[in-house]
Amino acid sequence: MPDFIPVRLTGVGGYLPRDIVSNDDLAAKYGIETSDEWIRTRTGIAQRHIVSGDETTASMAAEAARQALDYAGVSASEVDSIIVATSTPDRVFPAVAVQVQAILGMTKGFGFDISAACSGFVYALATGSALIQSGQAKKVLVIGSEVFSRLLDWSDRGTCVLFGDGAGAVLLEAGGKQGEGILSTHLHSDGTTGDILYVDGAVGCPSTTQHLRMQGREVFRHAVVKLSQAVDEALEANGLTGEDIQWMVPHQANLRIIDGMAKKLALPAERVVVTVDRHANTSAASIPLALNEAVRDGRIRKGDLVLMEALGGGLTWGSALIRM
Repeated sequence: MPDFIPVRLTGVGGYLPRDIVSNDDLAAKYGIETSDEWIRTRTGIAQRHIVSGDETTASMAAEAARQALDYAGVSASEVDSIIVATSTPDRVFPAVAVQVQAILGMTKGFGFDISAACSGFVYALATGSALIQSGQAKKVLVIGSEVFSRLLDWSDRGTCVLFGDGAGAVLLEAGGKQGEGILSTHLHSDGTTGDILYVDGAVGCPSTTQHLRMQGREVFRHAVVKLSQAVDEALEANGLTGEDIQWMVPHQANLRIIDGMAKKLALPAERVVVTVDRHANTSAASIPLALNEAVRDGRIRKGDLVLMEALGGGLTWGSALIRM
């Protein structure tokens, strides 16, 4: 067996579409029977970004990747692999990752997509880390990019008010000290719960709506239990307690879920990165977008211990611990 190779997170980046749509804008533009108060009190969301013009899953992913590379001081030619977590690819194939590879001008390495809904970034982070630890890559771009606005049924206010578009990226690199970088990742899924959060069809099912469908109360109930288990698993695997966590960067689905997890860890609000109020739920992009914001504004610093957690359709869920 090869020696354990530490995996550092050295770059962060993000992209949000140009168009900002407030809750009031949603009601007016799409004729939804809702209000700013109704959405805020149930979700914490005030606005979201929606793609327009030439913005696509691939173009947003490429811009977020460029920012992560610039932050790390690494050129695209040095990257060995690109992994994109997305449920909203521009094409069935080639993969978004391969499109990003072309946009960045990369002529070596390989790319592929991961579909794990809102947990996709945690899944991609675990995969990128494994590629480095196995010696197959030294530098891996891990990206979450979504255009959920194209999956929404704008007549269903229970779902259409929840989501936004965007992309976030990180660069992983081999090297560093033991106890730094990605400490552990923990992935789970349960296919028997797939009918509470799903997209109704795809290319192989042309007679379906291809809209997102969700049983909100059931998803909330599962989220509280499963995310708690994933967080406990991450802490136990590293011999830590909630008191050791300096920052939580959760999937940005619902402010009540985020607050519940913070209370479980006894984390004060100022130690939890929250973007759901401005970004809404950007699915696989939400964690890297939130991380990018908190790193760039100076909240998260080198050496800080960061917990990430997410749950999405599948159901899929997972957690990750990172020493920045």
